[in-house]
Amino acid sequence: MFDPLAQLALRCRRIFLTNHVVDVRIGAHDFEKSQSQRVIFNVELFVPYAHSTPRTDRLAEVVDYDFVRQVIARRVRKGHIELQETLCDDIATELIDHPQVQAVRLSTCKPDVYPDTEAVGVEVLRIKQEMA
Repeated sequence: MFDPLAQLALRCRRIFLTNHVVDVRIGAHDFEKSQSQRVIFNVELFVPYAHSTPRTDRLAEVVDYDFVRQVIARRVRKGHIELQETLCDDIATELIDHPQVQAVRLSTCKPDVYPDTEAVGVEVLRIKQEMA
């Protein structure tokens, strides 16, 4: 049986951004459309060792965490979005387009929507075709 995450773990370095909190204009409900709300992003990039093993200890030799933050910020600046699914898909598409990134796992959650729920969220996993 083919386990893509196990294959990625063997061939790639996992670069991650955890609990990155951003105010986002998001939501399909009327009460969500009048103001921004906190969205928590968790991102994992899988980069083959050949593209993530520095030889001279320079930032240019690896995928920079700032790249992930910039992709998120660019998407958020585009304006109101109704669905977390759309937000995740848009960001994952841009992240996976990076030439060094083999796979992306991305989740978003909104912690302030329901008083009786810690958070509501969505997760996506994208793997470039040559890995499948």
